[in-house]
Amino acid sequence: MKISTKGRYGLTIMMELAAKYGEGPTSLKSIAERNQLSEHYLEQLIAPLRNAGLVKSIRGAYGGYILSNDPAGVTAGDIIRVLEGPISPVDFTEEDDPAKRDLWLRIRDSIAGVLDSTTLKDLITYQEKDQTDNYMFYI
Repeated sequence: MKISTKGRYGLTIMMELAAKYGEGPTSLKSIAERNQLSEHYLEQLIAPLRNAGLVKSIRGAYGGYILSNDPAGVTAGDIIRVLEGPISPVDFTEEDDPAKRDLWLRIRDSIAGVLDSTTLKDLITYQEKDQTDNYMFYI
């Protein structure tokens, strides 16, 4: 499964809003400038996120967008499904070989598991692990 720019930029929007959660609305213009993205494209992506109830729009001179819920309650899966549709690595039919069908289902479930267990809070508080944590040293 390949996530398109819709999913990637949508996740960027949502992470930006999560980082400002509780501080008031954030404009798409500021998100576009910070991330060097097209404001026009972000405007196209925010509509389905608003329609899905993930964000709210605030009108006025100091308006913009805010998350509808706490960042800990919104998953990457919520966002990707709104913008990309169902999570599936391949289109399979009932006629597929049962072994292959099982493989595709397990891959789909694994991808969905990662997306559904990763919240916006996880993403905005992520800290890269020190590479030395992965190795044992013997003296």
